[in-house]
Amino acid sequence: MITRGLLDQLLKSGQDLLQKQSGKGVAGKSDSGGGLGSLLSGAGGGALAAGAMGLLLGNKKARKYGGKALTYGGLAALGVLAYKAYGNWQAQQGKAPLGEPRTLDRVPEAQLEQHSQAILKALVAAAKADGHVDERERALIEGEFVKLSSDQELQHWLHAELNKPLDPADVARAASTPEMAAEMYIASVMLVDEEHFMERAYLDELAKQLKLDPALKAELEKQVRQ
Repeated sequence: MITRGLLDQLLKSGQDLLQKQSGKGVAGKSDSGGGLGSLLSGAGGGALAAGAMGLLLGNKKARKYGGKALTYGGLAALGVLAYKAYGNWQAQQGKAPLGEPRTLDRVPEAQLEQHSQAILKALVAAAKADGHVDERERALIEGEFVKLSSDQELQHWLHAELNKPLDPADVARAASTPEMAAEMYIASVMLVDEEHFMERAYLDELAKQLKLDPALKAELEKQVRQ
């Protein structure tokens, strides 16, 4: 199962999606067909990825914080955000770095897939954090992922992730290193609406389960918003 190509497409599609939807809002999960249909009708891989990302984003004021983060584009950029947050956090603690953080942009090829799968798991879970992904919406999201990848194992995995109950502890178990935990948290912050109490509560519980230091958690959120 190869997730990094799909995840990279999704992250890179954010910039184009948000430019097209600027001032109009992102087509929402509760859309009856018009706006959502227009998101999904574009041709080409980039348009398909934008459609999938649009479904994950949902109708949350274009995810005002996420909109900024998505303009960085791609997996490497997400790693850069996590790396900068780590550096700032270590400086705040007045501690000498324990070693260079092994974030997405700095890990060997062999470790990139593990990071990518963990981040995609976090993105799918974050899309469910408002408690309003119903059966129809799950089917739409799965349909977009099928268009982006013919990997049957990946499709089965995504189906399972979309259909399982939201569980921050289950999401956090995918993080085998502190850097992966930071990347998963950044991806989650990108997607949620922090002004929505259910989504804010999900983020706080996810940070707890990821065992993020409160100061690092704040720095990760700051990097997304800047």
